[in-house]
Amino acid sequence: MTNQIDHIPLRKLSLKSRIYHQRYLLFMALPAVIWMIVFNYIPMYGIIIAFKRYRIIKSIADAPWVGLDHFRELFTEGDFVMVIKNTLGIGFMRLFIGFPLPIIFALFLNEIKHAGFKRTIQTISYLPHFISWVVLGGIMMNWLSDAGLFNEILMKMGVIDEPRFFLAEPESFWNIAVFSDIWKELGWGAIIYLAAISGISPTLYEAATVDGANRWHKMMHITLPSIMPTVSIMLILAISGILTTNFDQILVLRNAVNQSASDVIDIFVYRVGFKMNRFSYAQAISLFKSVVALILLLGANQISRKTQGHSLF
Repeated sequence: MTNQIDHIPLRKLSLKSRIYHQRYLLFMALPAVIWMIVFNYIPMYGIIIAFKRYRIIKSIADAPWVGLDHFRELFTEGDFVMVIKNTLGIGFMRLFIGFPLPIIFALFLNEIKHAGFKRTIQTISYLPHFISWVVLGGIMMNWLSDAGLFNEILMKMGVIDEPRFFLAEPESFWNIAVFSDIWKELGWGAIIYLAAISGISPTLYEAATVDGANRWHKMMHITLPSIMPTVSIMLILAISGILTTNFDQILVLRNAVNQSASDVIDIFVYRVGFKMNRFSYAQAISLFKSVVALILLLGANQISRKTQGHSLF
């Protein structure tokens, strides 16, 4: 019986037969499904406090409904305009500068023929990813201080005349946030593109060599077009996360002086929720952010499907 089923395509089997045929795979996936239900789906019940006046001393069910009051307050909040401006500013800089750099890094890393040198560059580029923002933030504060490395280099190059404390300058914070994030994640972000490059058939390069193509031509006309499906998927995810900043990084690098440039949505939610105990208001902000992210995801996915022919779903 089992041997007969093995020779029939799965799509032609009944649901009961497909479940029985893949029973071991389903059993292996069961713990992950239970984990997702317990820690991802059941907590979604807490979303409703965005429409209630919740107090921690009472249960969610006992909290009175307030409708859209928290959302009206959100859009009339003076600080929220500044928060949105900072979040979008850092998000767009990450998208336009931080997104293409791992692709470029992977393309040029792939062109290194000396295996030992290539592994060394890869390892050095990965290392910052494994260091926490607490440690990297301390390093950044030291480098950016009055007597730090950056001031010393810029003064020797004649770019500045006197030392500056960059983290005390709000106009410098976006650049610091974006470029420190690139430094930490460049090598790690390039892994997925290197994996995509490794799947390209060598016969394409051999045929191009016969046709007289040099390494630049191969990179631009074989390697880059071959990894475009991966680039499209990663771009869709990056666009949907444009309102998501790195909470740990911003929390470590921010201070009272640069607050006007470092107050982003995640920090605003933390400040309102945990410092002011306004859990319902904080939940309303988070829900607003999630809805915008979902709209961006669906829009980017649709545009990618129509223009590139690649999409997440």
